[in-house]
Amino acid sequence: MTIVLAIGITGCASIVGEREQAVTINSSPDEAQITITDETSEEIHSGRTPITVQLAKSDGSYFGGKTYIVDVSKAGFESREVRIESRPNGWYVAGNLVFGGLIGWLVVDPLTGAMYNLSPDSIDTSLGDNVSLDNSGKRTMKVALVKDVPTSMRSKMEYIGQL
Repeated sequence: MTIVLAIGITGCASIVGEREQAVTINSSPDEAQITITDETSEEIHSGRTPITVQLAKSDGSYFGGKTYIVDVSKAGFESREVRIESRPNGWYVAGNLVFGGLIGWLVVDPLTGAMYNLSPDSIDTSLGDNVSLDNSGKRTMKVALVKDVPTSMRSKMEYIGQL
């Protein structure tokens, strides 16, 4: 009887879910700087890739899922911005049909944040080509004649065809 009562006053996602979720961030190249901010523009975490961080799924308010922006950057490369959003998980949607009922759907799971999963939970981003930027932040390209490239660097050059 106690088990039935306990299940009846809890939400299904709260029984099997967590309030935080691990998110893994990788970049190519490695050692890129990351900054994670939330929907209020508050900086949540900063570090270097590869990294795994624990992020809250809820903002603590009623039906308040979290949203994050991950800025990935490295000097000489194009920066990337990735959005992470909370979405209702299967335990919240279907589990409350069996276990939690209306109390789970409308009270417990929305208040604990366990009803959400963060998506994506793994970020693999390429920072693109190594680029040069001018003083205004615009991309630039430097052109040189082969004869002006030092002999020691010529073996690292790649042939891309005739113009």
